Amino acid sequence: MNNSVDVVVIGAGQAGLSGAYHLRRAGYQPGTGFVVLDHAPAPGGAWQFRWPSLTYGKVHGMYDLPGMRLTSDDADPARPSSEVIPAYFARYERAFDLRVVRPVHVTAVRDGDDGRLLVETSAGTWAARVLINATGTWDRPFWPRYPGQETFRGRQLHTARYPGPGAFAGRRVIVVGGGTSGVQHLLEVAEVAAETTWVTRRPPVFRTGPFGQDQGRAAVALVEERVRRGLPPQSVVSVTGLPMTEAMERAREKGVLDRLPMFERITPDGVAWADGRHVEADTILWATGFRAAIDHLAPLRLREQGGGIAVEGTRAVRDPRVHLVGYGPSASTVGANRAGRAAVREIQELLGAPYDSQWSPEKVAVGH
Repeated sequence: MNNSVDVVVIGAGQAGLSGAYHLRRAGYQPGTGFVVLDHAPAPGGAWQFRWPSLTYGKVHGMYDLPGMRLTSDDADPARPSSEVIPAYFARYERAFDLRVVRPVHVTAVRDGDDGRLLVETSAGTWAARVLINATGTWDRPFWPRYPGQETFRGRQLHTARYPGPGAFAGRRVIVVGGGTSGVQHLLEVAEVAAETTWVTRRPPVFRTGPFGQDQGRAAVALVEERVRRGLPPQSVVSVTGLPMTEAMERAREKGVLDRLPMFERITPDGVAWADGRHVEADTILWATGFRAAIDHLAPLRLREQGGGIAVEGTRAVRDPRVHLVGYGPSASTVGANRAGRAAVREIQELLGAPYDSQWSPEKVAVGH
């Protein structure tokens, strides 16, 4: 297969769907003006792979996709988020006729003829004038390396494969990582495990009280500055701190949130520190985050010396044909929505507005 379109969108999570929606609204037609390629087997982005115990009620800050609300009738807080959000995304794709092509694995993006980009995939090659990259981070779980890691006789797993708390019943579990997922796992596992030990690189910062728009903008600005300088992006939560919930307060009172600094090495039956401390364990759960899934962009040589891709707005500084949404400061549901809109505005400036469209997103959404 070899197709030619104006815009290829890689990824059909929140950022990719937002970009596709705004392309439709700008007059680009699915299949001819743009195409959305998604490696997942079904709608839902990374949400379809989340652990069953992450119910929709536990999801922090899920924003509606542009043009269609997730109603309270569909968003039962007791249902797994891996069911609620993929069902919402599926309705969204149908309502706006986005015609996502899946499952398609993108292997590389290269320079082609006539200034076009060649998007090489498991289903053939697409030629595009512009690329919206919305591949997120889920496919690149980060596993730190420590001496002795291969000697551990117990089980090691990452957040990306977290099965829920039941798998840890009666076990001695070390949870590594101070982010939101790490704390969620820790609180769940502590209810059923024989014992838990929480280990983080830095002392966790807990946030109490309201977190308004000014604080949010300041946090995003810090992440944005790193991306502008071409450094690998940090998560927004790394600069906002962890919101102290009632469940976390109860866990702190029980000592569950008593934290140890990072260990020096891993032993066959646990972990050890330089001062001689040793904690025995059956399981090490690495809640150590993810990295941007952008290896397929390597042929374009977009990375800076700092290791990241420098971005102005959504546009890669080294190649204005490439837009990154859901990257760095836009790696949140509200940020992804805004980045999708901003990317399409910049694409219109680069390519010129397409032919007039009679398509009305407001009308399409009615009744869905």
